[in-house]
Amino acid sequence: MKKRVLLIEDDRKLAESVMHFLELNDTYCDYCCDGRQAIALVAANVYDVIVSDVNMPVMDGLSLCKALRELGCELPILLLTANDDIEDKLQGFASGADDYLTKPFQLRELTARINALAFRSSGKSKRLRIDELKLELQLNEHRAFRENIELNLSPSSWTILEKLTRAYPDAVSKNELEFAVWGEQLPDSNALKVHVHRLRNKLDKPFSHNILQARNGFGFQLRQA
Repeated sequence: MKKRVLLIEDDRKLAESVMHFLELNDTYCDYCCDGRQAIALVAANVYDVIVSDVNMPVMDGLSLCKALRELGCELPILLLTANDDIEDKLQGFASGADDYLTKPFQLRELTARINALAFRSSGKSKRLRIDELKLELQLNEHRAFRENIELNLSPSSWTILEKLTRAYPDAVSKNELEFAVWGEQLPDSNALKVHVHRLRNKLDKPFSHNILQARNGFGFQLRQA
């Protein structure tokens, strides 16, 4: 699945370099230049990782970490700083950061750290199981089973099912599913419905009851009949 990162950095030139490199590596970036803007963006959007500079105007990175954690945000946060003093790093971790990267840094290392944080925060393992639905996803091999019967899924159907399985029992919004499949190159308004219909044909049609349900006006979810 495609990843979405929020980058908070007041050095516009550095931010542009980071965003360009991440987008070449299948990671999309939203950008702002201070912590207060970041809080508003986190409230309005879905991200996999937050990358924030420490020294910023209006609200610095440490204050941003504290504010997000106090608001209940559990997203992984990677702090960027020009100061490599151990006390500053410890202060960052105490504020709620998950990782620290000292400037100047290699863009490849930043990407690797983002991928590692996203991987861990997704709770990713070799398998995802929902016992009450008799559903299992073997992640490394991209194989899905319902009632021990293998489902022959297209890449887009797999992506949608993985997203729904990870969210279970909660629903996933239409916007989140579209981003997971197409990233920022959003399709026409009916494309998701077509792909969900194809998934239903594999996931529900051969079985006695449906587990893929629509949430009117919001999105879709997996649930018991």
